Amino acid sequence: MKKKIIALNTTIMLGLGAFALPAVNAESVDDIKKERSDVQSNLSKAEKELATVLAELSKLEDQIKKVDKAMADNDKFIVDTEKEIEDTKKKVKKLEEEIKVIQERIDQRSEVLKERAVAFQESGGTNVGYIEVLLGSTSFGDFIDRVGAVSKIVEADQDLLLQHDADKKEVKEKKSTVDKELSGLNEKMTELEGMRAQMEDQKKQNDVLKKELKTKETAAADKKSKLQTKDSELAAMQADIERSMAAQNTAVASVASTPNSGNSGNSGNSGSSTDSTSVKSSGGKSAPAKSAPSTTVGSGISAVISAGNKYIGNSVYVFGGGRSAADIAAGRFDCSGFVHWAFAQGGYSVGSSTEALKNQGTPVSASQMQPGDMVFFDTYKKDGHVGIYIGGGKFIGSQSSTGVAIANMSSGYWKDAFNGRVNRIN
Repeated sequence: MKKKIIALNTTIMLGLGAFALPAVNAESVDDIKKERSDVQSNLSKAEKELATVLAELSKLEDQIKKVDKAMADNDKFIVDTEKEIEDTKKKVKKLEEEIKVIQERIDQRSEVLKERAVAFQESGGTNVGYIEVLLGSTSFGDFIDRVGAVSKIVEADQDLLLQHDADKKEVKEKKSTVDKELSGLNEKMTELEGMRAQMEDQKKQNDVLKKELKTKETAAADKKSKLQTKDSELAAMQADIERSMAAQNTAVASVASTPNSGNSGNSGNSGSSTDSTSVKSSGGKSAPAKSAPSTTVGSGISAVISAGNKYIGNSVYVFGGGRSAADIAAGRFDCSGFVHWAFAQGGYSVGSSTEALKNQGTPVSASQMQPGDMVFFDTYKKDGHVGIYIGGGKFIGSQSSTGVAIANMSSGYWKDAFNGRVNRIN
């Protein structure tokens, strides 16, 4: 009998144990659910970070393409300029040859005039001038003859003198042209040297962008790898839990259906399990998307100052850029092209070259400058760069190494380059 009681008690304990096991696993599942919820929350944040990095990478790639295109265009501009310089040299050489021929003609004519004057004087029998020759006539007939001869010589000499003066004027004009050509040539050479220096700045900026891109690519790949690992671990945990819960539920059902188990009334406990696939992400409301910067153009100086903000970090410096719809849409400006475009956004019409801009508006003292004034800098040449003052010792402009950007003119390079020229457009 005792043996029967012991056997019965063992059976009951085993039965109770079988029913208690799912409850213990359910408690473990709750802990895992909570842990997974935290992991999924972090996963959501990591995915957002990755999306941000990828968007940044895409932006950098676009910027590098713009810079590369700008450098190619600038290289072409340099090649064209060098060819123009060579053509100008040939033109100068030709002008110099023409001047040499004219000068030889002048010199020869001068000798002819001298010889004729001497010959006429000798024909009078004495070394005297025209008037003395006339006064030395021996009779009225001789006087008339001498007057006629002198008149013909004077007339011929006047023609020579007129040709002489015309040639001298032509030499003067051609020399002026040569001087102007040489001056333009020297200016182009200076500009070319400046362009090469700025091209180096662009190349350095391109290298920085590429290095930054590589760093971000590595970081993004690392994040992606870690996220994939976490996702795999979570998937494995999910599968283990589901298998464990299925096995436990099967065991409970088996015990509950055994005759005389005394626990058939507890079969409903199997419903206490929860499908782990129902775990919800703890991520909250998604942040509203940032609206794109407004491109609406206002009027007046405030519109001029703010017009270029949308191009900061999204533009490149291109010689001659900013003068076509395609360039403007792609954010391709040189310094004067940007200033011309920015003022147009405020309803002002100004020139599109630094040479034109420095002569426009009202000159004001640097100590009196205010936002919206044009400021000039001596870079590769005097007044080689122009920007728009925005206050606080800063200006916005299209810089060779950055494209459209805000720069500090209170210290560093731009402070040294600022030449004090400030023009106000009214």
